[in-house]
Amino acid sequence: MGKTIRQLSEELKLSKQAINQRINSINGFRSKHTYKVKNHLEIDNQGVKMLANFGKQKRQDRQPNQQDKNDKIDKIDHILLKQLDVKDQQIANLQQALDQQQKLQIATVTENHRLKEHIRKLSGLLEPSSATQQQQSNDKDDTLSNSINAIHDNAENDKQDQSHIVDEKKKRIHKNKVNKSWWHFW
Repeated sequence: MGKTIRQLSEELKLSKQAINQRINSINGFRSKHTYKVKNHLEIDNQGVKMLANFGKQKRQDRQPNQQDKNDKIDKIDHILLKQLDVKDQQIANLQQALDQQQKLQIATVTENHRLKEHIRKLSGLLEPSSATQQQQSNDKDDTLSNSINAIHDNAENDKQDQSHIVDEKKKRIHKNKVNKSWWHFW
């Protein structure tokens, strides 16, 4: 013999609505475990046991689900930890590269300062010798001016010689023209 929803609610100390919710939440419960007697809906003994153990059953169903969720969370945690390790390694490599870059930059700046100082020292050595260079330059200018004057004198002499030669040639040509004129042949 089965029990009605009212009897079951008094026995389980639940409201009729809670019993109906449990009945509706179990798939196929009405078709398998309920039958109608006059105006009442009765639940067979197996259905009563199912409804009585509904909370326990739900907890047992939830435990494997919870275990699966915990397993998934553990896997995700493991994956995230691996990713963090990889990122930590990448950060360490980048930090090392940055340190090397900074050391090279410092070495370059130091070398530049050293070279500038060396150039200053060399320019200090060149300044006293610049007076010597000035003297040499003056000597060269004197030599050049003397050479230019000599060349100029030679050029004037050559010019005079050439003008004398040109004058003589003109005289000869004029003399020849006079003799070769056409009226002289008659």
